[in-house]
Amino acid sequence: MADLHASRQAGDTSLFFANLKQVEDKLHELDGRRQLLTAELRQEAECMIGDIQHLGRAWALPHPERMSPQIAPMVTDPEIERIAIRVATAHEEAEVRVVDSVEADNRGFDLISRKPHPEDPKTAIDVRFIEVKGRAHTGDIALTSNEYNTAKRLRKDYWLYVVFQCATPNPWLNIFHDPATLDWQPIVKIEHYRLQLHSAKHLVELREEPPSYGGDK
Repeated sequence: MADLHASRQAGDTSLFFANLKQVEDKLHELDGRRQLLTAELRQEAECMIGDIQHLGRAWALPHPERMSPQIAPMVTDPEIERIAIRVATAHEEAEVRVVDSVEADNRGFDLISRKPHPEDPKTAIDVRFIEVKGRAHTGDIALTSNEYNTAKRLRKDYWLYVVFQCATPNPWLNIFHDPATLDWQPIVKIEHYRLQLHSAKHLVELREEPPSYGGDK
């Protein structure tokens, strides 16, 4: 905004109003995002840090059906993921963007891609938070709960790059902007069913203690 007014004062008014409208729209969008994130931060303030209580323990084991035709294509393969990251990074760099990998940080995305300002390379005029998924050939795409929740939080700043055919000489890239708007289906599997005692008392004659027959019986 300041640069536009400086150019106008210098006598360059050819595209002032058109560019001004674009800047005002961008400021309006940024203000809306700021208000949304501020509201989310206020909600997070309701979380309180207290004493640690041991509630239980669990083992993290491989998915029991990880080799099934439905699950196997979505199991992480380090080499396939490496190829996908390379393809996604090359695409961003071809668009003259600066790419930083945050794969090890578990932030809900893999790459941060910035478009430098043409007159000030240290300032970014556009930032993308990119989650990269690679597939040996083609198939369904799965997001973790952390990735999906991050996509919902960042919305239009979040990008999903899916690279198919990573096991071939010609992997190809598919780009999804604001992927939280897509028709994701939760993966839920029920292993057991439970009947709570209080919910069954009014349906059947249920004894909570052994019957008494008298005497020594």
